Amino acid sequence: MPRTQLILGGQKSGKSRRAELLARQWLQTDAGNQAALVATGQAWDAEMSERIARHQRDRAERVPGMLTIEEPRELALVLAQHSSPQRLLVIDCLTLWLTNWLMPVQTGNSEDSQSPAPDWQSQLALFLKALDEAAGPVILVGNEIGLGVIPMGREVRAFVDALGLLNQQAAAHCESVTLMCAGLPLALKGPQA
Repeated sequence: MPRTQLILGGQKSGKSRRAELLARQWLQTDAGNQAALVATGQAWDAEMSERIARHQRDRAERVPGMLTIEEPRELALVLAQHSSPQRLLVIDCLTLWLTNWLMPVQTGNSEDSQSPAPDWQSQLALFLKALDEAAGPVILVGNEIGLGVIPMGREVRAFVDALGLLNQQAAAHCESVTLMCAGLPLALKGPQA
């Protein structure tokens, strides 16, 4: 298995299932292996709460024994604290992580709302450094949203640009990159698992 992998795809392309399949294979290769999902999504409304609960149920069925670490913003810290040679980390997903930094949800309660990153580039640099230094295998999952029409709003265009640059930088730091389409993997870079 490549030490670092990036799995990209559109919504419902099969990217999370692919990551789960690789995690299940990792767990089956050695009784001492562990796997953990680093979840970046946050439940800000009822639909997202149900979506998260459904993903948790499905994941528990598909990959029994996979731990979950909920961390919406501090991915560099999670990598530093939880990566080990026998623990596979699946970070799902980079798109929500970027959203949490660049477009934090304002709940109306100043104690609950998060302020945007003072310097997104420094956060990205910390993450990429932690990815390079990770002691164990890491699978990154993210959305490819740059294949559609150009968004009309300035903020949305800026987000699409930022996500495209994040995906490019993550791909440059990963040994393997896969694009998912209709549940099928297309190898873009390096060895595929």
